[in-house]
Amino acid sequence: MPLSTREDLRNVAIVAHVDHGKTTLVDAMLWQSGAFRANADVADRVMDSGDLEREKGITILAKNTSVRYSGPGAPEGGMTINIIDTPGHADFGGEVERGLSMVDGVVLLVDASEGPLPQTRFVLRKALAAHMPVVIVVNKVDRPDARIAAVVEESYDLLLDLAADAEGIDADALLEVPVVYASAKNGRASLNQPEDGGLPDSEDLVPLFQTILDTIPAPTYDPETPLQAHVTNLDASPFLGRLALLRVFSGELVKGQTVAWCKHDGSVQRVRITELLVTEAVTRVPGEKAGPGDIVAVAGIEDITIGETLADPEDPRPLPLITVDEPAISMVIGTNTSPMAGRVKGAKVTARLVKDRLESELVGNVSIRVVPTARPDAWEVQGRGELALAILVEQMRREGYELTVGKPQVVTRKDENGKLLEPFENLTIDSPEEYLGAITQLLAARKGRMETMTNHGTGWVRMEFYVPSRGLIGFRTEFLTETRGTGIAHALFAQYDHWAGEIRTRASGSLVADRSGAATGFAIANIQERGSLFIEPTTEVYEGMIVGENSRADDMDVNITKEKKLTNMRSSTGDELERLVPARKLSLEQALEFCREDECVEVTPEAVRIRKVELDQTQRARAASKAKKG
Repeated sequence: MPLSTREDLRNVAIVAHVDHGKTTLVDAMLWQSGAFRANADVADRVMDSGDLEREKGITILAKNTSVRYSGPGAPEGGMTINIIDTPGHADFGGEVERGLSMVDGVVLLVDASEGPLPQTRFVLRKALAAHMPVVIVVNKVDRPDARIAAVVEESYDLLLDLAADAEGIDADALLEVPVVYASAKNGRASLNQPEDGGLPDSEDLVPLFQTILDTIPAPTYDPETPLQAHVTNLDASPFLGRLALLRVFSGELVKGQTVAWCKHDGSVQRVRITELLVTEAVTRVPGEKAGPGDIVAVAGIEDITIGETLADPEDPRPLPLITVDEPAISMVIGTNTSPMAGRVKGAKVTARLVKDRLESELVGNVSIRVVPTARPDAWEVQGRGELALAILVEQMRREGYELTVGKPQVVTRKDENGKLLEPFENLTIDSPEEYLGAITQLLAARKGRMETMTNHGTGWVRMEFYVPSRGLIGFRTEFLTETRGTGIAHALFAQYDHWAGEIRTRASGSLVADRSGAATGFAIANIQERGSLFIEPTTEVYEGMIVGENSRADDMDVNITKEKKLTNMRSSTGDELERLVPARKLSLEQALEFCREDECVEVTPEAVRIRKVELDQTQRARAASKAKKG
């Protein structure tokens, strides 16, 4: 029997590298489709709803919205475009893969100045592997440093390059991929290429809407196939409990209906859909039924997880499970074991609470794994990258947990000959020309190999390196220091390769408190000549806590609580204030980057501290001497 189509519907994912304007473009599409009243008070980047997403300016979770379009080219009665706004950061690749499983095509957003970057390659590879049609949108064409024609050429080169690796793709067809020129911030798009730095000649986004209608296919389905709906995401409602976000591939889903719940383990259970919610703009509203191609949320199934299927109870046919790339970075997360544990009122400090929280994260986050360790109060958490794991720790900190977090490590493997393999990354760096030597030296020490270098003639160079993931742990801080904050670096997982040997990442040592007490201005003034300090006067410290970075390579135990001795002799300089250098305040990510193998980070709702794993200085000295003899 021939397949039927839903001409009134399009499902599309917007994919791009971080900060190329995906969320801003979705904002403009929502406004121009009449999703908000003219006088509505709507925040910028309305799709970035989480506190961390707003603070960091990045998308962490894939989210969906629906746009009603009834302009030129739309069928009578208008049509619905379901849009999945995906993260642009490689660490949240699991969210991208999940988003692509819900759609029939992708809009690839590329910055008119920066061009395709590593994450562009990652998401495009996934889309081409799924044989999805692509619309290229060159965004930010009004940037003063825009180089539109060159970026379009680079985008086509990338498509052809990836097509060579994928099976069954017609390279000639890729050269017909449509290009739309846009300024998402101004809500304008055009099919005509503007001058570099100029605005598109259209006053709205209608050319983009029309291109989506013409290029992205309508959902197709077999009318004879029974119900199949794939769970692609999870959410929670204070009134309805767990919500399963799913796409209906065939059949019809009705509120109050009894369906077959096909689980991961192969078992099938009958459950009832107590509530069905459809998305209108950025809100969910109660609905009665959903057909093929619709993306809806359902309530009533408490333990449902991502990748499972809702099917016809009389003829259950489960869909394939969603697979994501393997994790490459791990860190040990456990209960807080420092002398200051439990001092924050109402904090969650027990192993049971931490374990429950990590297990609940597994339900909605397909990119991470939790592995037990030899200790009952610590677990190894594996993820795509440092940022993804740091985001998890930061979320737990804000929820009131106290934790001890170990230095990020790479997840290694053995090949068939028993040789050790480790993950490698493709690192792309954009930097002013004058820092070329410093960057090359920095990456050579981290076992990085330069693959290509391009000079656009703008005073900036683009370098691509092949570097072990291990070498990028703690790289960001040094890189920003070397390039005076001007360099831009993006890394993407490449493959597992042979162990690259020892990498020395931090040339400096730590300043370690040798006793408990409150830090004094007098002690800080004397110690600050030795390096840079992380704490201010009156900060409470304990033995083994790291209070600063030593300018030399070895660690130094210091008395940060020493007070000035009082005498009955008068001094001409006695009343002068100590001139203190302001403390270097480290964020959670910076603290994790700073750590060495024998150090960890203490995380509480009120503070982030770095400490030695072994707090007692005598025990540390014994261990060091044993290591030297060994």
